[in-house]
Amino acid sequence: MSFEEKRAWIYALVAAGVPLVYFATVLGQAQAVGVAEVAYVRPMLTAIGVAVAVNVVAHIVAGIVSPGEADRKDERDADIHRYGQRAGYYVLAAGAVVALGLTLADYENFWIANALYLAFVLDALTSSVTKIVAYRRGL
Repeated sequence: MSFEEKRAWIYALVAAGVPLVYFATVLGQAQAVGVAEVAYVRPMLTAIGVAVAVNVVAHIVAGIVSPGEADRKDERDADIHRYGQRAGYYVLAAGAVVALGLTLADYENFWIANALYLAFVLDALTSSVTKIVAYRRGL
């Protein structure tokens, strides 16, 4: 497994795990009180910060464990990276359109912010899974 594939796996696992905790916490609150009263801002910012920090630390650890591979990147890695990012951008754009629709329909900020967060999460998952599949099956 190349180092870039390891990075895609790390990104996918963090992009799946952290939002699961966030959505479980926030949607649990939403069932107890109305969405207008849910304190989602601090948990969302915390989830974003934790995801960034865990990704950075995990990539550093992966680089320490495999120091010879960390600097190796070839043309195939670059092509797969572009391919995965492109797939993720389509998902992100669709999510932004949904968030815009929610805004135009005058939905609560809770739904708009969470739609945008979900769009970024799905973008990360889509790009990572696309890269992993491309590494396993080829472009």
